[in-house]
Amino acid sequence: MVKNSFISVISQEENRGSVEFQVVSFTNKIRRLTSHLEFHRTDFLSQRGLRKILGKRQRLLSYLSKKNNVRYKELISQLDIRE
Repeated sequence: MVKNSFISVISQEENRGSVEFQVVSFTNKIRRLTSHLEFHRTDFLSQRGLRKILGKRQRLLSYLSKKNNVRYKELISQLDIRE
């Protein structure tokens, strides 16, 4: 599973509060909610939760791009979420 491979790479640093770890965990939640919403199209509370998680991930990614652009590009290429 994608989650285990990224968590094992990131948790080697033993820093679960890092931006990279949070983005990976939000990405896994987003993928799980997206697959849930494919079957339950009228689950509006899950749609709201998905939008909130997307906003949090967006803010973290914009922070990371301003702080360290190299780590940002490396992370989005590993997760395959942009460009």
